Order: sequence, then structure tokens, then C-alpha cells
Amino acid sequence: MALDQECLIRLDQVTAGYSGPVVGPVSFSVGSGEIVGLGGANGAGKSTLLRALTGTARLFGGRIDCHRALTIGHHQQRPEKPPELPLTGRELLALLGAESPPPDAVKPLLKRPIAKMSGGQYQLLQAWACIDSGARLVLLDEPTNNLDGTAIEALDGMLATLGSSRSAILVSHEQPFLDRHCQRKVEVSPWTG
Repeated sequence: MALDQECLIRLDQVTAGYSGPVVGPVSFSVGSGEIVGLGGANGAGKSTLLRALTGTARLFGGRIDCHRALTIGHHQQRPEKPPELPLTGRELLALLGAESPPPDAVKPLLKRPIAKMSGGQYQLLQAWACIDSGARLVLLDEPTNNLDGTAIEALDGMLATLGSSRSAILVSHEQPFLDRHCQRKVEVSPWTG
């Protein structure tokens, strides 16, 4: 189904998982310039649903319709550091296609080797790479993990750079973070068969 210019992605009764269904059915759409939060208990399948949008989880039922020009950037819940690659933050950003001048909170990480970054520093660097990738739809899965208050404020500013033509789906256990950024929230439930 073709989507109009204002709708980037539409899920219709989607059930997704891996060897078997994990989440769903769930239905919602994301419009251009919109930030949507995914809510639900731990283990409800929020991360699996994001993976279904990128094709890394299996679709067992329903359908996902994407705008023909949709590009997706995915910040995973626990981004893994590349094993034993002597990369700096600047080099990783270049590899991931982030080209804009980074926010002040990210600048000290540009010269630092990734292997010497804390979990929160690497999380913030990855979040910036995803947001600055130019993808029309940004999926941020628990981007506040391991971040202190200053880093969460920096992430707030990063999200403000999305503008009106790009959108995001946020998963976070930080309710104030979701309240600040999301126009609406979609509740996700585990698949019950």
C-alpha cells in the first residue's frame, strides 16, 4: 500500500518475533515530524517490534507499509563496541555517516578511543550517530541507558535536531524523557497466541 507524504510507516495488526511470535498484534502509524513512544512492561516486545521494522525480527502476521523513500536509523538498546578496532569517536561517526558538527557533550569523545569509553559515553556517541545519520525514521531503543543527567539533557537537544521532515520512535523506561519528546505513546503487549 502506498503511503502519502505525511505518513512514513504504518503497522497493521503486526505480530513479530524470532523462532515464534513475541509481540503483537499492534497497529499504529508514524507521521512526518512525529515522535512516538512505545510503552509496555519489560519483556513486552518493544525491542522486537523495532527489529521487525528493520527486518531483523520475523513478521508472523499483519503488515508493515513504508513510505517509498523511507530510510531507517536504529540505535539498539545495548550497542556493542566493535571488538578490538582502534577507532576513535570521530572515526566511528564518519563510518556511521554522521557528518554534522556534534553537540558539545559529544565533542570530548571525538578523539577518545572507543575501547576507553564508558558505557554511557559510547551510548551517547551511538545515539548521535543515529540521529545525525539523515534517516527519515530514527529508532531509539533505551537511549538513556547508562546516561547521567547531563548526558540526558544533551540527548534532549539532539532530538530537537530532527526537524519536521524526520520522525522517531522512542523506547525508554524514563517516563519524563518520553513525556518531553513524544506526541503520543503506543502500548505494546506480548503475544499471547
